Amino acid sequence: EVQLQASGGGLVQAGGYLRLSCAASGFVFDDYAIGWFRQAPGKEREAVSCIGSSDGGTYTADFVKGRFTTYSDNAMNTVYLQMNSLKPEDTAVYSCALDYGPCVPDSWWEGYDYWGQGTLVTVSS
Repeated sequence: EVQLQASGGGLVQAGGYLRLSCAASGFVFDDYAIGWFRQAPGKEREAVSCIGSSDGGTYTADFVKGRFTTYSDNAMNTVYLQMNSLKPEDTAVYSCALDYGPCVPDSWWEGYDYWGQGTLVTVSS
């Protein structure tokens, strides 16, 4: 059974940083992608980033590009979301998800098959 667990959220002041972790287990595929998503209160879920297992390539949403970085350990059992220069509008529940195959340039934000529970990030002004 595929399991994903996001952790590392918390309360931080604007301008601060956090690193989220996504622990993935219970699967045997060689080629997959892990995406980060967020959902703020009263808003729709947004795709934040994607990282592929085959080449480590990443895609990042424009609204966090330059502030957020996605990377993984060598085995890609854990994927990280380094969030710098946080803003109050980054406040959301952050979740990770897994998709078969690589991050696809024109659709990396959709089609995920497995989802984990999220972790709350609160950025105070």
